[in-house]
Amino acid sequence: MKTVLITGAAGNLGSAVLRKFLTSGYRVIATVQNREQLDAMEQNSNLEARVVNLNNENEASGFISEMTAKYGQIDASLLLVGGFAAGDIEHTTADDLRKQYSLNFETAYFVARPLFTHMMSHGYGRLVFVGARPALQAAAGKSMVAYALSKSLVFKLAEFLNAEAKGKNVTATVVVPSTIDTAINRQSMPDANPENWVKASQIADLMEMICSETGAPLRETVLKVYNNA
Repeated sequence: MKTVLITGAAGNLGSAVLRKFLTSGYRVIATVQNREQLDAMEQNSNLEARVVNLNNENEASGFISEMTAKYGQIDASLLLVGGFAAGDIEHTTADDLRKQYSLNFETAYFVARPLFTHMMSHGYGRLVFVGARPALQAAAGKSMVAYALSKSLVFKLAEFLNAEAKGKNVTATVVVPSTIDTAINRQSMPDANPENWVKASQIADLMEMICSETGAPLRETVLKVYNNA
């Protein structure tokens, strides 16, 4: 049984990913933001869920140390914590930049850094990040500057990790969704056609494939999951 760590496991995407990995026979370590989210999670003998502040480097690294000591090896991690903010260059302040950097990059880096070292020592590991199309396309990113800049660092981090792990069986993959079909997105964009969006369950299926034997040959992967959006 492989052991995976899923951060942001109570979110719209996180809950779908959590469900997919549990039903696929993985042991799952999950992090959530608060006690309310923790109490709302369904009990499962293969699930250990914890409240962890991933914006705090010491707390994040301490949690990783505790989990690796307990389970011996963490085979994969799905780094799903993040958030969105709009704002063009005129309206994007230093505070906006810091908030998005902390939410979208630090929460990934503070987990990926100790896990990468752990995976390299074991000779195996899969790190899966969530990117964003606005970080790849300037036309899409110019109206959400802080968000796009913070997500661009995720792509660069994955490149650095893959360069460091060249020739090893440790990989970093970036999954890039378009608009995810959620109740909030349907409400905020009533004129859009949600059939063009991507479902959280579809993203979860692809993430599980990356961590499975089917995904074993993948290297330096940026997976664009746009559907028709």
